[in-house]
Amino acid sequence: MSFTQLDYHWFQLINQLGNTLPALNPIMRLLASYAEYVFYLGIVIYWFSRQNIKRRMVAESLLSACVAVTISGILAHFFYRDRPFVTHHVIQLIAHPANASFPSDHAIGAFVIATSIWIHRRKDGKLWLALAAGIAFSRVWTGVHYPSDVMGGAVIGIAAAVLIHQLFNSSSLALEWLTKVIDWYEAVESRIWRRNFAPRSSVNK
Repeated sequence: MSFTQLDYHWFQLINQLGNTLPALNPIMRLLASYAEYVFYLGIVIYWFSRQNIKRRMVAESLLSACVAVTISGILAHFFYRDRPFVTHHVIQLIAHPANASFPSDHAIGAFVIATSIWIHRRKDGKLWLALAAGIAFSRVWTGVHYPSDVMGGAVIGIAAAVLIHQLFNSSSLALEWLTKVIDWYEAVESRIWRRNFAPRSSVNK
């Protein structure tokens, strides 16, 4: 059995769950179409927690996402692949344009952010990685991606997050520039949104 045949075989096994377990279809539609917005909200919340380590985490995740999406665009151009519903009879549970199937941008976006969070905050990161896996699985269940599309997207997202983190860990110049950008932003932010400092204790020791 060739890789393409094996990929389609696994696609059918997952996609047919839409018929055998129809009660889960609304959850899969939700994950496939809207769960990515949870990641965007999470990034905003982490950033506006106003903690330096979380802001570095967010900055790394956004830079990693830019790298990963660039790689995705190149791969989609040179290795174009039709969506499953274009060439096969599938259970398609969500509407989607008939554009490039490989790699999955949803999987890339979810895994690049989840991995960046996991690198800095292991406990939080496990939950985000679980959600990313749910999104990837749901994209196959709903008939808009092959398993290799989402696995490829996951690999690209994870690799980009790890490489960007290693860049800032190994290059003092890169880390210095990142710190300067964050410091500049915080200087502007502090003019319109002052931090609330707890009053010092007046108890005599």
